[in-house]
Amino acid sequence: MPQLSVIVYGPNTQGHLTELLDSLDAHPLPDTEVIVAAVGDWARETAEGHAPETVTVPLPEGTPDAEARSAGAARASGRWLHFVHAKDGLPAGAPRLLAERTAELDERTDVVLLDHVTTTWRTTAVPSRDGRLLAGAGRAAVTLDDSPDLLRLTPLLGTRAVRAAFWREHEEEFSGGDENFTAQAALLRADRVACLDQTAYDDRRLRRESLPPRTPEDRYALIDRYERLLALTEGRRPVRAVLYGLMVRDLVRVFAREGMPEPVAREFFRRASAAAVRWRPEGHQRPAGLEGVRHALLEEGAYTRYRALQTANRTRRSARKAVRARKRRLGVRLREQQYRRALTRPLDPHLAVFAAYWDRGVACNPAAIAAKLAELAPHIHPVWVVTKENAALLPHGTDHVIPGTRRYWETLATAKYLVNNVNFPNAVVKRPGSVHLQTHHGTPLKRMGLDQREHPAAAQGLDFAALLSRIDKWDYSVSANSHSTRMWERAYPARYTSLDHGYPRNDVFYTATADDVRAARERLGIPPGRTAVLYAPTHRDYEAGFTPRLDLATLADRLGEDTVLLVRAHYFYGGGAASPLTGLRRTGRIIDVSAYDPVEELCLAADVLVTDYSSIMFDYANLDRPIVVHADDWETYRTTRGVYFDLMAEAPGRVARTQEELTEILTSGAWRDETATKARTAFRRRFCEFDDGRAAERVVRRVFLGEPEEALPPVLELEERSPAPTPEELQG
Repeated sequence: MPQLSVIVYGPNTQGHLTELLDSLDAHPLPDTEVIVAAVGDWARETAEGHAPETVTVPLPEGTPDAEARSAGAARASGRWLHFVHAKDGLPAGAPRLLAERTAELDERTDVVLLDHVTTTWRTTAVPSRDGRLLAGAGRAAVTLDDSPDLLRLTPLLGTRAVRAAFWREHEEEFSGGDENFTAQAALLRADRVACLDQTAYDDRRLRRESLPPRTPEDRYALIDRYERLLALTEGRRPVRAVLYGLMVRDLVRVFAREGMPEPVAREFFRRASAAAVRWRPEGHQRPAGLEGVRHALLEEGAYTRYRALQTANRTRRSARKAVRARKRRLGVRLREQQYRRALTRPLDPHLAVFAAYWDRGVACNPAAIAAKLAELAPHIHPVWVVTKENAALLPHGTDHVIPGTRRYWETLATAKYLVNNVNFPNAVVKRPGSVHLQTHHGTPLKRMGLDQREHPAAAQGLDFAALLSRIDKWDYSVSANSHSTRMWERAYPARYTSLDHGYPRNDVFYTATADDVRAARERLGIPPGRTAVLYAPTHRDYEAGFTPRLDLATLADRLGEDTVLLVRAHYFYGGGAASPLTGLRRTGRIIDVSAYDPVEELCLAADVLVTDYSSIMFDYANLDRPIVVHADDWETYRTTRGVYFDLMAEAPGRVARTQEELTEILTSGAWRDETATKARTAFRRRFCEFDDGRAAERVVRRVFLGEPEEALPPVLELEERSPAPTPEELQG
C-alpha cells in the first residue's frame, strides 16, 4: 500500500495538466501513486500519454470537480490522499515531502496542512502568507479547538492532505460543496491536524476574463458556504469565533469589490446581514475603527447607510490621492530644479559615485574597484548609491546617498566619476569632463542589449531608444575576455573604450589565501571534510519566480552525509523568509544562501559548482574547480532568451540533462574526471582570458590615475596564474 495517493482531477484547462504531469513524471517516488480523474477527452489523452504507472480514470466532459475527486479517491489505495486540481502545479519534491510528513503521524491525525505559492498569468510562484502561521504551529499534531487560528490559512483543498479512511468516512459531506468548503470542512471535522511549513502546492489562478462570467448564485454561494461551515462549530466557541470573523470579513470585502448590479447587491447584502445576525457568537466584539462600523451596518441590514459610507470613503480617498499626487509632482519639480542648479557647479575631481545591481549596495565589480581606489587613490572620495531598505546593510562608515533625495541628485551632478554595473537613470546628464565607467556584471551567454529585440520574452518592457541614450554616456566598458568585448560592441554600439583588463570582482579568486577559504566555509557552517556543492541557477525570462528545477531534498539524500548543498536563487528573486527554499534550511545538508553576500565567498567555499546558464560559471572557472551544467530546458532557454554560443558544445565540464544524470555525475566522480578537466581548461582559456588577480588595479590606474595602457601590469598567461587553494587541498 503506498503512503500517498496524488489525485489529479478536472479538465485540462488551458493545457496546464501537461506540465503538472510532466513534473510528477520527472520525480517518481516508490511510496506514491498518481491517479488522474480526467474530465474530457483532452485530459484523458494527456494523462494516458504519461508514465505507465499513472492510473487514468476517464470521465465525461463537464463532470463537476466534486464528482471527479470522488472518482479518483475510489481508485486510490494510499493511506493519505492529496487532491490536486489539473490547472495547478506541484513544486519539485512536493509528494516526497508529504509522504515523509504523513509517515510520521498516527491514526488520530486526519489532515496535514501545507504551504503553497500562487501563480497567475502575470506572476509565478509568489509565496503565500501562510508560512508564519504554519511554522508557529510546530511539528506536533494539534486539535483545531486548541489552535483555531489555523482556520485563517488559505482555504485551498490542495493545501490539505487527508487521511484516506477519514476522507471516506465523511466523503458524502465533503463532496457536497465547492473546493473551499471541502478544505475548511475537512479541517473542522478532523480529530487532529498537523502542519508542514514547506511549499508543496502551486495554486494557479486563471485570468478572470478567461472564465465564464459570475452569476448572482455564484455570489450568494459564499454566504451559503459559511453558514454550512458554521453549523459544524456547535459547542466550539473559539472555533466559531474565528470562523464568524472570517465570514463577516469576506462578505464585506466581496460586497465592496465585486461591482455587482444593484438588485444583486441588495439581495447579497440582505442575505449577508441575515447570516451575520444568525451566527453571531455570544459576546462577539466587533473590530475597532472603520471596519467595526462596516460590520455594525451589515448586521443592522443598513444597506442605504452602508452605500453612503462607501461613497464618502471613496470621495475621501480620492481627495487624499489627489493631494499626494500634487505633492509628488511638486517634489519632482523641486528635485529637477535642484539638479539643474547643481549641474552649473564645477565637477569635483575628487568625487566618485558607485552603484551596483540597481542600488542594492556595495557589491560586484564596483565594490572591487572602490576597494582598490582606496588603496591607490585615497584622495578620491567614494559615495555609494543605495536604496533606503538596503542602507542599514552597508559596511560601517560607508558614505552613501538614497535615490531621489536632494544630496543624491547633487552628488550625481558634481561627481567626476560615475561607476555602475548596470546603468544610471535616464535623467542623469553626461557632463563634459565626467567619466562614466560601465563594469557589467557577467559574461554574456544570453543575448543582451539590442540583440534582445529578436526575443520578445527577453525584450518585454525594454525601451531600446532609452537604452542607446544611456550607452552613449559610457566612457569605458570593462571586459573579462575577448568574447565579451566583441559581444558588448555588438549589443551596445557606442564610442566607449573597452578596458580588456579582467573583472575586478574576480581578483579575489587569485588573491584569497588558505585562511580565507577556511573562514568562508566556517561562516557557512560547512563541517571539515564535507564536499560543498554550490547550486546557482539563473533567471528565466519566461518565468516570473524562482522554483527549484531540482528536487533538492532527494538530491541531497542521494549525495549522502558527506555532502552539503548550497542553494542560491537568482538575485531577482531575493532570499529571506519569503524564499521558496525556506523550508529546506532545517535539514543541515541543504543551506539556502540566496541572501548571502558576497557571492565570491560562496565560490571560494565550494568544491564544485552546479549551474545552468548563469554567468557565475565564467567567474567560478577562475578557481579551476569542477563545474557541472544542469541543462534540462536548454532548447527552451536558447529559443526564448537567445544565446551567443552553444553551451552544450563548449561547456566548462560535464553536462546533465536530467536530475538523474546530474546525480550520477556527482556520485560517480565524473564531475572531476579527465574529460571534465579538459573541458574546463578549454573554457578557462577562452573566458578567463584577462582575469589574473590584478584587474581592479589596472582599471583604477587607467581610469582614475590616467596611466596609459602600456604602463599597466600585463595580464599573466593562464599557466602562470595561481588560483586560491581548493577545500580539498586544505584538507590535504
